[in-house]
Amino acid sequence: MHRLLASIKKEFLLLLRDPGGLVILFLMPIVLVITITLIQDATFKSVTSNSIEILLVDKDKGKLSNEIQKSFVDIEFLEPISEIDNIALTEEKASQLVASGDYQLAVIIPEGLSSELQNQIDKNINKILEEFEGSKDSLKLDEVQGKLSNKVVKLYFDPITQETFRSSVIFAVDKLVASIETKSIYEAFEKELGESESLKSFNRDNFVRYEQINPSLSGESIIPNSVQHNIPAWTLFAIFFMILPLSLNLVHEKGQGTFVRLQTTPISYATIIGGKAFLFLLVSLLQFTLILLLGIFMFPKLGLPILDLGDNLGLLYLVALASGLAAVGLGILLGTVFNSHEQAAPFGAVLVVLLAAIGGVWVPVFAMPETMQIIAKISPMNWGLEAFYDCFLRKGNLEDILPEIGLLIGFFISTIVIAILYYEKKKAV
Repeated sequence: MHRLLASIKKEFLLLLRDPGGLVILFLMPIVLVITITLIQDATFKSVTSNSIEILLVDKDKGKLSNEIQKSFVDIEFLEPISEIDNIALTEEKASQLVASGDYQLAVIIPEGLSSELQNQIDKNINKILEEFEGSKDSLKLDEVQGKLSNKVVKLYFDPITQETFRSSVIFAVDKLVASIETKSIYEAFEKELGESESLKSFNRDNFVRYEQINPSLSGESIIPNSVQHNIPAWTLFAIFFMILPLSLNLVHEKGQGTFVRLQTTPISYATIIGGKAFLFLLVSLLQFTLILLLGIFMFPKLGLPILDLGDNLGLLYLVALASGLAAVGLGILLGTVFNSHEQAAPFGAVLVVLLAAIGGVWVPVFAMPETMQIIAKISPMNWGLEAFYDCFLRKGNLEDILPEIGLLIGFFISTIVIAILYYEKKKAV
């Protein structure tokens, strides 16, 4: 026990004498979490929560285009602009403004859209009435049919706009035109059949409505925000980035000959790495605590949502502890296997980035291809991330996170055992 305490003290003093290592371990996670959360906060929110200026060119000047313009004003996330500097927009000008990145979207309403829609409605109503009355006025039907031609509403998108924004706009425009068309059909029927009381009593409100519900394991309805998503992901990234200074610490001792001197003392390799494991595990918990305090006290001052810890603080620290163990084990294994900074530094940095990429830190696992979703299951970052999400977002209990905790602790034990066996085998040679 005395030897382990001495090893811990040695590692503590070495860490205090390494300002660069302290910056990586404590300042880097804080800067990383703040920067990423600020960047992603706007994009994380629903697109409907932000008003976006769009260009609207009306070549139709008819009833339908007037309805479209009025409806665009009512769409919360779109703010239509038809004039710039009191000059009406043209399609060519709108295209140039979108191509230059000044605006993200331009909507071009084609000429004759209102009349063509009315022709289409007239055709359908005449056909229905003829079938209903048992007579067919082929000349009238052919006359209407001959007037029809397809019209295209052009949507010019800035190339940098994301597919989710494009889909949202296309859906909104399609729904808008469909609702106007339905309204026009009702009006056409009233015109053909007369203003009867039965038609006036039609319920034209939307029959199907949508309610967004975010279920959780505890039964509560949770409204997630960017902070609850980013803090678990990037805290985990920071904890695993700890393998870089930890592995380099071991490599540095080999290069300086410290390891050779330690081998002459009656101390086992398990005791040596035990001191490192304890200190860096403590560092991971301190990192986690600092980021939690950041989310609670500093984020609201930056205009970000406050971090809601709920009632799972103990479980959160359990996940942080297990994740820290996994990171420590991996760092010790790399430091044991590699013998130079040139080997350990680039491999460790790339490995952390790779584990984060396949583990769901950057891109959600459900959005990955099927093959990558399977590969993601082997990343310890994915285990830690799922456990954090169970606590932060799904409001799970201990039973819900036990599988991930077991995998993280098992990963730590495996890496430590491999490191000790490798060291003993190399020492024997």
